[in-house]
Amino acid sequence: MIETGLQGKVVIVTGAAAGIGRATAERFTQEGCRVAWWDVTETVPTGEGFFQKVNVADAGSVEDAVKTVVEKWGGVHVLVNNAGILRDAQLIKYKDGAVTGLMSEENFDAVVGVNLKGVFLCTRAVAPHMIAGGGGVVLNASSVVGLYGNFGQTNYVATKSGVIGMTKTWARELGKYQIRVNAVAPGFIATEMVKQMPEKILQGMVGRTPIGRMGRPEDIANAYVWLASEAASFVTGTVLSVDGGVVVGT
Repeated sequence: MIETGLQGKVVIVTGAAAGIGRATAERFTQEGCRVAWWDVTETVPTGEGFFQKVNVADAGSVEDAVKTVVEKWGGVHVLVNNAGILRDAQLIKYKDGAVTGLMSEENFDAVVGVNLKGVFLCTRAVAPHMIAGGGGVVLNASSVVGLYGNFGQTNYVATKSGVIGMTKTWARELGKYQIRVNAVAPGFIATEMVKQMPEKILQGMVGRTPIGRMGRPEDIANAYVWLASEAASFVTGTVLSVDGGVVVGT
């Protein structure tokens, strides 16, 4: 068994109420970590950790929540920037010589606010405490679509590509403080939301994945735990695709 060195570490997981975020919070809890579960929902069961209602797109909400974690547990060792939303639409729909649809500015801004600005705000709030504590790990949720684009997701793809850029920049800036920064790029993951899609679409996702199945939330959670562990102590500034080979198969 690989020793992760995570026992007793303080971990913040954003978007922890469901899906990949929930699996990640549970996985770090299994490693003996003290986990702060962040989400915009009212409450979720957290086992040994505790829940905080946090809007990651609001600086005040984030800073207050970080302060509470530090007061409760003395610092922050790992931040998992998992929270994200979708507001899919084509940039423009055009038919018979006329514009029939546009991606709204409201939906563009909403996705940027959570998926990109939220990562910025959470990392900015946590980094000083990691520096004071002698180091830490920041893990950011990108996506395979941030690497190769995707139809109907201008806003989402822009944020996931931006997360990769921030990851590489922060790895350079924060490395001297012994803070490692990495991103995970999930492929098609069978969250509850995804599993409600039509069977034809689900089979299409599987068909595009060389390994022959969709990913599980636990697959992503395991990647986060490895990147946070001592086993990955010399890994920073990287984007780990956890996608069953879907980029290769594209």
